[in-house]
Amino acid sequence: MPRRVIDRTRINNMIRLIKAKEIRVIADEGQVGVMDIESALNLAKERDLDLVEISPQADPPVCKIMDYRKFKFEQGKKARKTKKQQATVTLKEIRMRPSIDTHDYEFKKLNARKFIKHGDKVKVTMRFRGREFSHKELGADVLKKMATEMSDISKIESHPKMEGRQMVMILMAL
Repeated sequence: MPRRVIDRTRINNMIRLIKAKEIRVIADEGQVGVMDIESALNLAKERDLDLVEISPQADPPVCKIMDYRKFKFEQGKKARKTKKQQATVTLKEIRMRPSIDTHDYEFKKLNARKFIKHGDKVKVTMRFRGREFSHKELGADVLKKMATEMSDISKIESHPKMEGRQMVMILMAL
């Protein structure tokens, strides 16, 4: 479940909690000026809008007269748009053994090709069992063969390396 982001923006009466006696007020038409908090709140109330603290670190703090609900809606809309445009790359795994049959190898290569065309990264794992562990070069040869045959659409992100009883290589799209 995604973590909820707590909104700590001070609006209207919450602005009274700041230590400063005066604030710089900005409206849609531009800068209104430096005034005390009460008169800024009254000005916002007259316009039927909210007084929102924009820059609390400034001296004096900067507040803007705006419709806060509309502002939050627009912020959420921008956040959703950027999240939708963000490319998600997932890591797909293909497992093999050093003594893999040619048909099985071709089938796994076909799947890897499909994953890379889809935009995913492919983690090719070579598992060694029993005596196969003493012949790591056979597994490395299969991984190198896979990398060279896939070089037209992919490149090696992580070269073959041993991780326990398995050798791992990661391929990514060009």
